Amino acid sequence: MKVELQINNSASPQARFVGWAPSPCRIRVTNPMGTLLPTTSVQLRSVSASGGGAVVFRKDTAGAFAKTLTLTVPTNGTTVSFFVAGKFGQPSTTNGDVRIEARARLNLLSAALTSVGFVPLMVRIRKNAESLTTGERDRFVAAMAQLNNQGAGRFADFRNMHTDVSSPQAHGAPAFLPWHRTYLLDLERELQAIDASVALPYWRFDQPAPNLFTPDFLGVADANGTVQFSATNPLQFWTTDGVQGVVRGPRNNWDPTTQPGPTVITEAQTLAIGTAYPAFRTMEGNPHGTAHTRWDGFIRSIGTAAKDPLFFLLHCNVDRLWAKWQRQNSRFDPAQAASYDSNPANPIGHNLTDTMWPWNGVTGAPRPPTAPGGPLAVSPCVSAPGPQPRVQSSLDYQGVVNALSREGFDYDDIRFA
Repeated sequence: MKVELQINNSASPQARFVGWAPSPCRIRVTNPMGTLLPTTSVQLRSVSASGGGAVVFRKDTAGAFAKTLTLTVPTNGTTVSFFVAGKFGQPSTTNGDVRIEARARLNLLSAALTSVGFVPLMVRIRKNAESLTTGERDRFVAAMAQLNNQGAGRFADFRNMHTDVSSPQAHGAPAFLPWHRTYLLDLERELQAIDASVALPYWRFDQPAPNLFTPDFLGVADANGTVQFSATNPLQFWTTDGVQGVVRGPRNNWDPTTQPGPTVITEAQTLAIGTAYPAFRTMEGNPHGTAHTRWDGFIRSIGTAAKDPLFFLLHCNVDRLWAKWQRQNSRFDPAQAASYDSNPANPIGHNLTDTMWPWNGVTGAPRPPTAPGGPLAVSPCVSAPGPQPRVQSSLDYQGVVNALSREGFDYDDIRFA
């Protein structure tokens, strides 16, 4: 007997990625040879490579997860549904470093279970840049460099999305956090189209980062603020606006490898700003704005910040802080007033039902004159938030309120409900 296992309800290898939030899966018998009954009992278990990820199982949409799951599967090829999630605290480091193995009794006279099928997958999680393995770091850097392609690649659209002209769509109003969450997701999906094992790392700007600011990762600034990379780091060819290189120097000579950003409030202070969104979104100033302005160079100003790869790790941490605040205060439901701040006085693009530029393709005042990049990149794992996301699309990113809202990313230190 043989069975097929489908992750995220897909047979495609590109869909074999899970996070802490449960992914819908299916199993079916593809070859019933050796079975005589209309159904068979199949046990699922997680098998991890050394240092690899791990997954857990449950049968239905609710309930506890377990290390194994036994299912009754028809032998006529009918599919049976189940759910799988990454085991919290045990993410993958490489693609396919964990597999789901299906086992069944092929001999009624024996209690032994025999493997009847398996599928490799990855527990793909956004991690602290400081904790990445060398392989994870190098795959991320390589994918970013390929997306940039010495200025000729798709990254040019992302640079052009975040400018002074587009600033009112993304800053100074309630959709600051939803817009940037969507922006990061779009970029991450483009990186995953290059290397499916990549997830955006985050920079904890309230802690020292000795592993991040190195020649092999995001570079080290010289006395003139020009970032230097190692000869093996493909980011050495990073080009934006037709000019090669990154300009970034610690303002007032603070050392990011041994110190947190001066005057940046801590994570605990950020999470204590307030329990309702109107208060919490003031974090746009500190820690977010303060993390930007601890530097001289591209990263310091809205119009040039996206020219620096560090921008995306900085904002990944901003998004993680929002996600952690959401978990702490149960603020995933757009229908709950404290989860967001819709108001008729908000600028266009900042109320829950507004579509977000540039993914909506709308141009002309009060929107910007162009809409670079087209619709949001699709994912082979999830359908949300769709090609033209609305502000409200980004709130329930784990599918806590509605499983169909799951956007396919998780953070290494934020559990699913």
